Order: sequence, then structure tokens, then C-alpha cells
Amino acid sequence: MRVNFTVNGCAQTVDDVWEGESLLYVLRERLGLPGSKNACEQGECGSCTVHLDDVPVCACLVAAGQVEGRRVRTVEGLADRGGERLDPVQEAFVEAGAVQCGFCTPGLVVQAHDLLSRVPDPQDAQIREALAGNLCRCTGYEKILDAVRLAARRKAAAR
Repeated sequence: MRVNFTVNGCAQTVDDVWEGESLLYVLRERLGLPGSKNACEQGECGSCTVHLDDVPVCACLVAAGQVEGRRVRTVEGLADRGGERLDPVQEAFVEAGAVQCGFCTPGLVVQAHDLLSRVPDPQDAQIREALAGNLCRCTGYEKILDAVRLAARRKAAAR
């Protein structure tokens, strides 16, 4: 089957998609967007989180055919078009030391970006709840929380 959709603002057509193929596979293997990570393939870890029509979803659980005519935004799509300037959430993760092995980072960044778009000044409980579906095996999550707080402060200062 052929799937037409928009990824990070660019129209895409993917041919010969088989019925069981996931959005994650299409993004990583067919479109060369390796940011979303393939970890559990069961929607349990959040490493493959992307925005589908502005809603965070685990790309491993979305059949590629379900994205026909829809918009997908990956962690790569949070940076500016040329990739020269990172999104404030991406910058904060780097500066706060929230990036360790990096496997969970893309999903956490996408989820944190979604949170801050809805809740500009989240309390710690809101941050924890928003990130609850994203697992990290390297940290105690404190630097991740620091990164979200830093991004929130910077976004507030830019307003």
C-alpha cells in the first residue's frame, strides 16, 4: 500500500508498506529519521514517542497505514528546519545533563515539549505525570526534571 503523510512539515509518500508495518519502522528505516528509538516495541517505554496530529503517541504502536493524510512530528522536527537551532527543550536536556545513553531522550523530549505547550509553568507532579510513560534506565530522573524546569523558565522568559 502507499501512505501519504506529512513528517516534520514535509510531504512524504512511502510505497510498498505492508499491513503490519509500524510508523516507527517507516520513520527509521524508510525515511532515515533515527531519532525515535526502537526499544520495547510494545508501547511500554516511550522511546519512540512522536506527535501524531499534535498528540504524543508511541510510534511502535501505530500502524503505518493509520497515518494516511495525517501530520507526524518527530524529535528531529522540533529543531528548526536546517537543524541549526535546537528547540528550547532539546537545549535544556543537553545543558542540564539529562542526556545519558540517549536511548530514552527523544521520547522524553517530545513528551516534555507537549507538556510545555499545554502547561507553560508545570509543577513537579505535572512533569512526573507527563513523563510517566517514558522509562530511563540510566538516571534517577532528577536531571530530566531539571531540564523540563529549565525549558519552562526559558520559554516563559521568551514570552
